[in-house]
Amino acid sequence: MQKQKVIEAISINKYFYSPVKVQVLKDVSFSVNKGEFVSVMGKSGCGKSTLLYVLSTMDTDYEGKLLLNDQLITGQPSHNLSILRNEKIGFVFQFHYLIHEFSVLENVMIPGLKLNKLSREAVEHEAMEKLRIFDMQDHALKKANQLSGGQKQRVSIARALINNPLIIMSDEPTGNLDKKNSDLVFGIFRDLVQEFHQTMLMVTHDAELAEKTDRTIWMEDGRIISHY
Repeated sequence: MQKQKVIEAISINKYFYSPVKVQVLKDVSFSVNKGEFVSVMGKSGCGKSTLLYVLSTMDTDYEGKLLLNDQLITGQPSHNLSILRNEKIGFVFQFHYLIHEFSVLENVMIPGLKLNKLSREAVEHEAMEKLRIFDMQDHALKKANQLSGGQKQRVSIARALINNPLIIMSDEPTGNLDKKNSDLVFGIFRDLVQEFHQTMLMVTHDAELAEKTDRTIWMEDGRIISHY
């Protein structure tokens, strides 16, 4: 049975112009299947974060093709991409980007309210359900700045899940955490893949974490040099 491709990059080339033309992604092609946990590894400056920005549709200035759920998204208007990004892609970053004056619950609700497909009450219910997954429901009414680093990252993962995305993309999600919280966050990612069949794509410099994912894409100087 053919596996469903959630995201596929075909011959992606990307250039920076600062001040001279530099190629930062070189003929990058790969796909991530539904329910797969894939990591992207490589030295600093190899192009892995740039690749993530292209895959997330936040950077549209590239050559090549990008497909999400077999739909060509290259060349779509920015308004369409914004809706697609909010609905289909969840994001977890090294820095959680929570709004400190908002409660934990309000932070998780933001992408759901922005999508505007459910009532506020339904989004609130969904947000509480996501917080329960991470045992954070008792902190729902706390302000985000009252949480520890590990708790903030759990809330940011709950927020990434609120619209039940096709794929979660994360850029160095454990880079700002100590070993204990790093292991905790990675454990959450693994559970999401195994229990909820969530598709995950994680950029990391941590070889120990990458080894625990289903497959690792190795990058060097803007190219994919192996994936296994």
